[in-house]
Amino acid sequence: MQEQENIGDFIRKQLDLPADTADVDLASLYDSLDTALPLRPDIVFQSGGRIYFVEIKQTRPSIDTIARMNLQRELWQKKPGRQPLQLVLAVKTINAREEMLARELDIRIVKIPWSVGTPPGREYQTSKFRISSQKSWRIVTRLIMEKSTSIRQLALKENVSYAWAHRVIGILHEQNVVKKEGGYVSISDMKNLFNGIAWERPMKNLEAMETAIDFTGSHAAAREITRALRDEKIPFAFTTYTAGGLYTSFAIRQDLVSLYLEKETIARFKENFGTQKENTVRAVIYTPDRDVFTDARERESIMITSPSQTLLDLAGLGYGARDLTIAMADRYAGL
Repeated sequence: MQEQENIGDFIRKQLDLPADTADVDLASLYDSLDTALPLRPDIVFQSGGRIYFVEIKQTRPSIDTIARMNLQRELWQKKPGRQPLQLVLAVKTINAREEMLARELDIRIVKIPWSVGTPPGREYQTSKFRISSQKSWRIVTRLIMEKSTSIRQLALKENVSYAWAHRVIGILHEQNVVKKEGGYVSISDMKNLFNGIAWERPMKNLEAMETAIDFTGSHAAAREITRALRDEKIPFAFTTYTAGGLYTSFAIRQDLVSLYLEKETIARFKENFGTQKENTVRAVIYTPDRDVFTDARERESIMITSPSQTLLDLAGLGYGARDLTIAMADRYAGL
């Protein structure tokens, strides 16, 4: 906890805010504003008639990160009378292109020294209800599958409490993702849902390594890796573009495979499949934040994540994978 407080104190000083400036409780902020905005800042400061939304990134922020922050400000400013908003991006490292874009959009950059930080692999988090959590995502994907149903049926079919299902649907309704008609609910804005997931659970945060592997085509690479890792009894599952392409029959990217591996098996994977050759396939390795292996299934001799997990992961890639994510959602009920 002390490390998180040190980050907040450091950012506060860099923004030249008074030492007694306190974090704003997000839940209280939402209640006071009666807002339906899909806000996901890590810290909120309020000082001198201005409000500060702070996004903290332990890894290099992407263009998607900056785009989400800019959207956040546009949504905030739609309602008259709100306090001026200053966006703040706190990073340990950032590419020159992203830094220039952030400054052009009036997003303040705060450079965090490597000596100040959260525990490795963990972002600064306020307590907040997450639509991307395993329990909540089951409700969302059940609603995608059913098209239109009652909250009670969602709870019964996914074996969760009615209160939990009601809260998930309530949040999505406030964010204009779900509409309610005569006791039934349905998704009204799939893109808005996926924007929220990309904001809340970006796949970049789970990326452990990207490496070249000694194959000339992604499909052949995924099949051979499946055979080899299964023989060695190493837990794994291909995801994002690899799994989404197999589920939807979209053309599979020939230059890329992506898969989950436990952290302790990554070095072994690189030793067995890595290469220094050029014009080969790239492998993006993610470390799981939940159980992604138990429900994995096989398609065309390739072990891939479940439809639910694949849809979540594709959404987490952001705008770059949006067409494939929508295609996956359209076909979800038949998977």
